[in-house]
Amino acid sequence: MEAARPRPLRRTGADRPRQPRIPTDPEQRVGDLGDIFKAYDVRGIVPDTLDAARARSIGAAFARTVGGPSAVVAYDMRPSSPELARAFAEGVTGQGVDVVMAGLGSTDMLYFAAGHLDMPGAMFTASHNPAQYNGIKMCQAGAAPIGVESGLQEIRRLAERGVPDTEGARGSITERDLLTEYARYLRSLVDLSGSRPLRVAVDAGNGMGGYTVPAVLGGERLGELPLTIDPLYFELDGTFPNHPANPLDYANLVDLQARVRETGADIGLAFDGDADRCFVVDERGEPVPPSAITALVAVQELAKEPGSTIIHNLITSTSVPEIVREHGGEPVRTRVGHSFIKATMAETGAIFGGEHSAHYYFRDFWRADTGMLAAMHVLRVLGSDTRPLSEITAEYTRYAASGEINSEVADQEGRMRAVERAYSDQARIDHLDGLTATLADGSWFNLRASNTEPLLRLNVEAPDAAAMAKLRDDVLAVVRA
Repeated sequence: MEAARPRPLRRTGADRPRQPRIPTDPEQRVGDLGDIFKAYDVRGIVPDTLDAARARSIGAAFARTVGGPSAVVAYDMRPSSPELARAFAEGVTGQGVDVVMAGLGSTDMLYFAAGHLDMPGAMFTASHNPAQYNGIKMCQAGAAPIGVESGLQEIRRLAERGVPDTEGARGSITERDLLTEYARYLRSLVDLSGSRPLRVAVDAGNGMGGYTVPAVLGGERLGELPLTIDPLYFELDGTFPNHPANPLDYANLVDLQARVRETGADIGLAFDGDADRCFVVDERGEPVPPSAITALVAVQELAKEPGSTIIHNLITSTSVPEIVREHGGEPVRTRVGHSFIKATMAETGAIFGGEHSAHYYFRDFWRADTGMLAAMHVLRVLGSDTRPLSEITAEYTRYAASGEINSEVADQEGRMRAVERAYSDQARIDHLDGLTATLADGSWFNLRASNTEPLLRLNVEAPDAAAMAKLRDDVLAVVRA
């Protein structure tokens, strides 16, 4: 199956008449939405800042902005998701646009739907955020991104004004189960049928991995693979009763690590709430850095298409561009965030991209991020090698990294300036995304404001653990002064 080519953002659909000016509807105004519109998605607290009325208004604005005759909508397992998704769909159909309601799904399943069906899409999820949160990730037909620079601001503007229903016929809502088609497509990209038998512990964190893993890696929808899946917390529960569905915080990997060690599993996989990110634990129960996974997958993709471009964000390890070059690829550094990476992939023709946060992007998946496909690549490598995962991934881990460290400070801009002053005479500074300082010995740190939370995020890397710890502590002393 060939991936559909993403199309440019369009304001109107050619198949139906449109008014030259979008009027204001005072009855549908929902007030200032600046509190929930972020850099590349919508995220708020239910019902305080995100409720059915706002979802309906955003749905109408989404339909007006992206155009086209149809859109696809999916949602995660949060208690508020079905109601919000339905309200959004009502806003869309009020503009004369039909809705394919895919129901429960992971975010990457929604991207699959937008690519496979070639229609704009919206996913209701707040990813790893606590249960009281919810949000909307939106995309163009072909899973092309909608972010602050590619339509999100227009959607916000229209939603705040209130968009009246079309004078013509309303659109229809049709339910469609896409899980089997999603699983079949992923299996067409990575063939695991020839793998040696593997025991795979999977922590879904009560999120959407509990829905998609049995279909893709198990035998629930398609034939069995030579994988024994050991499930942890597969029950869909948006209140997250066992632990937050945020594997970026290693405290949430403890149960998976214990299960791997207790059972002798070959590998552990942990998914976040909407299952678009996947973290890997080796056979010792030790987390594998996402940068190592990025490098490993990049090598696999470059073997298929030598000389291709690989995207990495500026917080991935220095080892990633090094390894890409060593295998004949062209690394391209970009800022953090899925809409930025997808845009850069489109501009460069990149075949793969990876982020420090375990988002992995594939040209053959409409340049969208899918943790499931990345996990399948790792399983294929492991299943075709007699060595344990720790030995395989050691080849891709060269430096000592701090991981992401968050600091809540009152004056984010002031603290950023203070750190830059402290290092301006001893490091090379750039501002591609926040503040990145590279020292003479190759050590570096990046300090940036979160796009979704009131935090400063620090990432540090150095040639060894001692140098990393010193640089980390020195920077934090300035940040938290």
